[in-house]
Amino acid sequence: MITLTHPSKSINGTVQLTGSKSESNRALIIQALGKEKVQIENLSQAFDTVTLKKALLLATNTQSELTKIDIGPAGTAMRFLTAYLNLIKGNFILTGSERMQQRPIGILVDALKTIGADIHYEAKSGFPPLHIEGGMIQSKDKISIKGNISSQYISALLLIAASLKKGLTLEIEGELTSRPYVTMTLNMLKEVGIQYEWLHNTIHIPNQETKEATIYVEPDWSAASYWYAIVALSNSGSIILPGLKKSSLQGDIAIVEIMSHFGVASAFEQDGLHLTKISEPSGKTFFDMKECPDLAQTVVVIAAALRRDISLTGLETLKIKETDRILALKTEIAKFGAKLIEDGTTYHIKTDEVFEPTAVSFATYEDHRMAMAFAPLALIFKSINIEEPQVVEKSYPDFWKHLAEHKFIIT
Repeated sequence: MITLTHPSKSINGTVQLTGSKSESNRALIIQALGKEKVQIENLSQAFDTVTLKKALLLATNTQSELTKIDIGPAGTAMRFLTAYLNLIKGNFILTGSERMQQRPIGILVDALKTIGADIHYEAKSGFPPLHIEGGMIQSKDKISIKGNISSQYISALLLIAASLKKGLTLEIEGELTSRPYVTMTLNMLKEVGIQYEWLHNTIHIPNQETKEATIYVEPDWSAASYWYAIVALSNSGSIILPGLKKSSLQGDIAIVEIMSHFGVASAFEQDGLHLTKISEPSGKTFFDMKECPDLAQTVVVIAAALRRDISLTGLETLKIKETDRILALKTEIAKFGAKLIEDGTTYHIKTDEVFEPTAVSFATYEDHRMAMAFAPLALIFKSINIEEPQVVEKSYPDFWKHLAEHKFIIT
């Protein structure tokens, strides 16, 4: 556990963020399937990305009859490897942490088995660990999959599509959740020469080879969101984030518009993105997080701390993340009097009973985003404690170091 304080409550400086975890993980799969034609620059140092890179090296260089790959809590690695391992020679056990073994994978496994994958559950049906027999012989070239499930299932299938002998046609049933992440996957495939057709709810990718290319990974917009929170909760704040692009592939660029309603102005300049605390936030009370659910924890905590009663929708996938993020948020914001009330698919934040606690410890539930969403509260309260601070290594290993560089006192 660590204790955070920030005596001045003012923020000023520059933060060089790590490469996007989402882009990096996609780039690694693209590189692995591209047979050394693809190079990557600015790869993320996040635990999830390091884990996926190690897993890919193990899978492609193993001499064992049965290779066990343990990805720990790395959810993206689990989804992407569940698809990728079918295409290479080998016999694999794909497993993860205790929480990972509680996170469903059945929809993706069923989709892969439809086209010929040989996958079996080692324990509970629908959940890891998985036994995957590589060298799949493709039997079909069309899959239907629900659009309101994790977009990582869809991205996992799209990433391997061009390497399938018959290509792949993916039919998305119903409304697509987290569309920007699917768009990111397709745009990154296009960067290495993979052509696709997206018409209405159907995406078609024919069999084709990648071209020689270098993928530059943009800094992580999810990580940027915590600096938006820090500026919003400061007495006065100005931060520069180099390398972030107005034309980003990442869905979490939505934080620019969202935070304009919480008193943070954004300006894209030559040296990077400039964040500035402004005096007048808007009165907006309704936010749809469907296309950027990873920002939900940040927005909930900011609203609660600033005593803004707002409503959010589009949070359906939060219950199957690293933890049940809805329950975790309810529990933790209640520690300073805020409420998160579930009303069907809409969630209401009520702040009429918010108070400043004399001593408060926030649990993180093995969830990196819980730690980083609650840390900025040191700018509102006299001091706070964050349990299991090491969880930030999953996506932003330099988070605490960067906070210390900007006058947060960490003990």
